[in-house]
Amino acid sequence: MRIKELAEKYNAYIIEQRRWFHQHPEISMKEKHTTEAIVRELETIGIPVTRFDNMYGCVGELTGSRPGKTILLRADIDGLSVTEETGLPFASENTGNMHACGHDCHISMLLGAARILYDIKEELSGTVKFFFQPGEEVARGAKMAVENGLMKDVDACFGMHIWSQIDSPHFNMEHGERMASCDSFTLTVYGKNAHGASPHQGHDAIVAASSIIMNLQGLVSRINDPLNALVVTVGTMNGGQQYNIIPDKVELEGTVRTFNRTFHKSIEGYIREIAENTAACYGCTVKLAYNYLTYPVINEDSALVKLCQNAASRLFGEEILVPMEKLTGSEDFSFLMEESPGIYGFIGGRSPEVAGSELPNHHEKFTVDENVLHRGSAITAQFTQDFLTESD
Repeated sequence: MRIKELAEKYNAYIIEQRRWFHQHPEISMKEKHTTEAIVRELETIGIPVTRFDNMYGCVGELTGSRPGKTILLRADIDGLSVTEETGLPFASENTGNMHACGHDCHISMLLGAARILYDIKEELSGTVKFFFQPGEEVARGAKMAVENGLMKDVDACFGMHIWSQIDSPHFNMEHGERMASCDSFTLTVYGKNAHGASPHQGHDAIVAASSIIMNLQGLVSRINDPLNALVVTVGTMNGGQQYNIIPDKVELEGTVRTFNRTFHKSIEGYIREIAENTAACYGCTVKLAYNYLTYPVINEDSALVKLCQNAASRLFGEEILVPMEKLTGSEDFSFLMEESPGIYGFIGGRSPEVAGSELPNHHEKFTVDENVLHRGSAITAQFTQDFLTESD
């Protein structure tokens, strides 16, 4: 149980790192000082670091004493445009920015795992990549890293999220669908202006857009298989000039979530068809801009899932593992999983002793039970050692 002992040894370090990063959040794709701090820590440990030419973030690389496979461990590093209201003594010093999703915890847990794995490097075969990823909240960092060649020699990848809907110190790692894909779309409806007293002289883009919103739900209830989870949400509707003018242009923005990879590929076509046909009924036309932001996160490799479950339970007992419903939230870790076998887990941050830890991620008063962080480091390190040993 050397890894468990090392995790306890580095507990204070892990919490200290979490608090520093919490105090200095930077938003997506602007993580300059965050990256500098991570690089300093990795180099202090003794782990060589590579940076990216076209984005922030970095990759530390630890080589074991014997050749073997390569595993990538990922922590996202970006904060959110949220004004913190926790009242913590280490609250954000960057006004309007906050680590409201727990990425400060992810950084510190991976730095803790890096220290543990460095201490046992003579026992490791192969290579460990520590990927500190920018831009998760805007679904850009993982995709850009893949395009930069990060995954070309990776045999497996692992990620973890601290989660306020799981009690500390429990851990969730399950086979199957875990998080949904995320697409965004913009529908621009074009009509013809007219006076509000003479609607027959124009083509009302607002009425057409309203009908499109309603008809899109038919995609969920009548085209989609009811056994497949699907969400179609229109979040904004903008158009019109004045209360008594028939508008000639309305813009709708929305998002789509699903777990089914095959059906996912057909959704854009269905939305286009529904919108165009509905608009035509009112003499209007429509333009669709559709963006594929993330794939679904699916723990498909049952052997990796079992290996991680065994690692966690060996460290902390069977009771550490808890079930959790899949989420329609999204994660760009999915881009890494498209390139190599990968698994994604959740560690509980909720405790009745920590006010704010019960609040959802992205809340301005969100915080976590820091006592769980060293366990996240331990699970990460144990799974890594087990994977490399099994592959030896």
